[in-house]
Amino acid sequence: MRFPVISAAALLVALPMAAQPLPDSDAAMALIHPEAIASHIRFLSDDLLEGRGTGTRGHRIAAAYVAGQFEALGLEPGSSNGSWLQEVPFRTSELIRDSSSLSVRDADGKELRLVFGSDYLMTGNLQLPANDVTAGVVFAGFGVSAPQLGYDDYAGADVRGKIVLLLSGAPTRFATNERAYFSSGEVKQAEAVRHGAIGVLTLSTPTDEERFPFARRARQSGTPTMRWVDRAGNPSGLFPELKALATLSRRGAEVVFAGAAHSIDAVFAAAKAGTPQWEPLLTSVTIHQTSRYASATSPNVIGLLRGSDARLRNEYLVYSAHLDHLGIGGGSGADNINNGAYDNASGIATLIEVARAFTDLRQRPRRSILFLADTGEEKGEEGSQYFAEYPPVPRQALVADINMDMFLMLFPVRDLVPFGIEHSSLAGPTAVAARRLGFELSPDPTPEEVRFIRSDQYAFVRKGIPAMILKAGSKSSDPSLDGAAISKLWLREIYHSPKDDMKQPFDFASGVRYAQMNFLVGYLVANGTSRPTWNRGDFFGDLFAGTAPEHH
Repeated sequence: MRFPVISAAALLVALPMAAQPLPDSDAAMALIHPEAIASHIRFLSDDLLEGRGTGTRGHRIAAAYVAGQFEALGLEPGSSNGSWLQEVPFRTSELIRDSSSLSVRDADGKELRLVFGSDYLMTGNLQLPANDVTAGVVFAGFGVSAPQLGYDDYAGADVRGKIVLLLSGAPTRFATNERAYFSSGEVKQAEAVRHGAIGVLTLSTPTDEERFPFARRARQSGTPTMRWVDRAGNPSGLFPELKALATLSRRGAEVVFAGAAHSIDAVFAAAKAGTPQWEPLLTSVTIHQTSRYASATSPNVIGLLRGSDARLRNEYLVYSAHLDHLGIGGGSGADNINNGAYDNASGIATLIEVARAFTDLRQRPRRSILFLADTGEEKGEEGSQYFAEYPPVPRQALVADINMDMFLMLFPVRDLVPFGIEHSSLAGPTAVAARRLGFELSPDPTPEEVRFIRSDQYAFVRKGIPAMILKAGSKSSDPSLDGAAISKLWLREIYHSPKDDMKQPFDFASGVRYAQMNFLVGYLVANGTSRPTWNRGDFFGDLFAGTAPEHH
């Protein structure tokens, strides 16, 4: 990640006077208190909210809480219907396991039925209540076709009418932006369809398996699949051509690879070396899938602060944070509630306190601001995608998104990782705010995890809107605490589990500084003379320029 080679002082001089931090903004930031952040997180992560699962009663209670906070601050309801809530319609699908199966037939005709939760995982089908498919399998590497980058897993392969087995992620030799884009499951499915495949099996690379083990996925596999539906009633992001989708464990993949020319270890080695690869396997797969459908709604919460400038008030900065979490399930012992204190009650607490700071300004910012507490992030960034598809204001009036998701204040945080600022002019105000508040800015320490596409800011990027997210770095202000080791342990032991509750450490002073940082970046953007722009030649800016027109 490259940061601008320019001092904060020079940036302050270069920015228009209206965009410079003023004593008014300092006074507003001073009203953000650790007790306020703690109280929001404590309420939202209470057992009574039952993990805030998308479409659940607990999530709706959380939405009422956020709406009440927005109203108390003096915001206006931001939904297009004059409400605080933008109801997101969903189709849900639950897999009926007793009548669903995945089996593998080898070259000799011997059939082996795999075990759900140990060998494979499969979710409910959102298109077919009863689904049966049998097809041969072709291993197609990462499933990436990017001849413009000198890489094509499909070159020479014939996968028409076949099920493709794909590795998670993308080639390590790709630049970070390209790697992030081609790692997307939706992009891979679209590519599989383009080549004529009728199904996709996915196997995690060793790196992704370490980050998110199959066993953890299995513990969380009981919740329904959910996709927002458009105004014609069609679920989003689906490919009707794909009749089979499943995830394999290493053990399950060994069965599918039986008799193959290359072992899984050889496949992993080639993937690590960035070598395109495909291979027709000697096995076929049969999937029986029975699903139970339902409809549901789950709200986004939207608050509006109108700008003070007669012209610029018709442009809107968005602050976003996801309100949902995983609900109930996946724990061990008596505790089975995924409280989601860090993920993402911390982001919602920040959203509320940033809104507080803006409403405490003597002079409102020049641009208007939308504060979005969105639903369905844990289901695949569903609520933010719905908002970006059906915004309450003209989409072209949205100038930028600042997203806040899971700020880990496990120790006194000295540095932040600003995902996304290298793509746009948001780098300028971020550098200014970091210098003013004493934060170091660090590059992405794990680009292989493609974190930029894994939260709600990416829904805005896909609509051509510059976006960013600030995450805690690994540097601790307390030299006795190893921030990198603490963060890694948390991700391995606590992340997406019932242990993410109020019993763990919180350095709320760091939470205050994080809220102030997000406020100040947005303050500079909302008061700047020019709206944020994509950098010339930026991968995402060019890729998503001229996206589909908005719906009315």
